[in-house]
Amino acid sequence: MAVGERLFGNYKECEYCKRPLPIHYEHALCPNCLDAQLFHEVKEFIRSNNVNEYEVAEHFGIPIKQVKAWIREGRIEYRTSESGGAISMHCQRCGSPVSFGTLCPKCLKLLNGNKGVSMQKLNSGDSKMRYLDNENEGQ
Repeated sequence: MAVGERLFGNYKECEYCKRPLPIHYEHALCPNCLDAQLFHEVKEFIRSNNVNEYEVAEHFGIPIKQVKAWIREGRIEYRTSESGGAISMHCQRCGSPVSFGTLCPKCLKLLNGNKGVSMQKLNSGDSKMRYLDNENEGQ
């Protein structure tokens, strides 16, 4: 039996994770690996450019809701200007503007029983995005 003719007949494999894919699937990577690759490219783009969420979506040809989902998940952060720049994300509990995640620092602290929740404050005064590194937690 050939490599691509196992249990379910002919198929090909994802080049990265080796997940079986339909033989007529148009990509070399599975959907999960494609998403991971896209996020990696977005992350590098944000690191090298001073961009906002709309510029990221336009550059990669992805829906703005995908970029906002990454913001809600806390994977990337929206920088806000000190002059009251527009924030398109709001706390799900109180409605305050948030730069990432779904809760503002006050509600997050309250829901965590007032345990020490570390939030990194940005010193930048522009309305751009950045990639969040877990290595900066607790600073």
